[in-house]
Amino acid sequence: MAPQHNAVLPTALKTPAIQKLVNKRIILASGSPRRKEILQTLGLAPEVVPSTFAENLPLSSFEDIHEYPVSTAIQKAVEVYQRVLTDAPDDPPDLVIGADTVVFTHALPSTTIEMETGVRQELLEKPSSKEDNMRMLKDLNGGVCEVVTGVSLVYPILSAPGYEIKSIDERTLVYFGDNEDHVLKAYVDSEEGLDRAGGFAVQGRGNLLIRKIDGDFHNVVGFPGASFFKLLDLLVEEEEDFLAI
Repeated sequence: MAPQHNAVLPTALKTPAIQKLVNKRIILASGSPRRKEILQTLGLAPEVVPSTFAENLPLSSFEDIHEYPVSTAIQKAVEVYQRVLTDAPDDPPDLVIGADTVVFTHALPSTTIEMETGVRQELLEKPSSKEDNMRMLKDLNGGVCEVVTGVSLVYPILSAPGYEIKSIDERTLVYFGDNEDHVLKAYVDSEEGLDRAGGFAVQGRGNLLIRKIDGDFHNVVGFPGASFFKLLDLLVEEEEDFLAI
């Protein structure tokens, strides 16, 4: 007999999409405590099964770099879906959620000069050291960066290969204030940004460096909850068999 599952918390809004998730095996393919916390705040407590995908897709292979986090999110979700299905064929996942958040150095080219000179956004990884963190923050200081999260949903269908993939990307602009060097140094010395893409944590002390945010705050933290639930609503509305298999 398969174990009982229910990731829907009593605090969740009673929308058609949420009702579809009741008593389903919902898995988050990420070990990020921030993503788990955002989902719980919105009424969902999925199982956590971190993906083992290496996250090493070559950035140069993407004509549109916004496809990079989406592709990584897809790989994470599919890897976990297939692994869980293999390990527990009698208790298959109903929905696997993959996500990948990246930081790009500036907003998309908005001027003719930028477009003509072929200025490309650069991906900001996690800093390799305090010195690297300081370099990143000096580059971002007084400017704008773009945070993009790819979210991918994998769920069973009857036709080959046995699962469907639906994905979205959410983009948020983060405007840095003109911070004094001593403020940047104090932040770097706090070490909060060392394990964050872009070298800052907007939900922590890194918020002191930020002037404003244009878009979903939670997206910068790591998961665009509003867009995720809108995607679920759309799937419930458009796909008769969604989560019915």
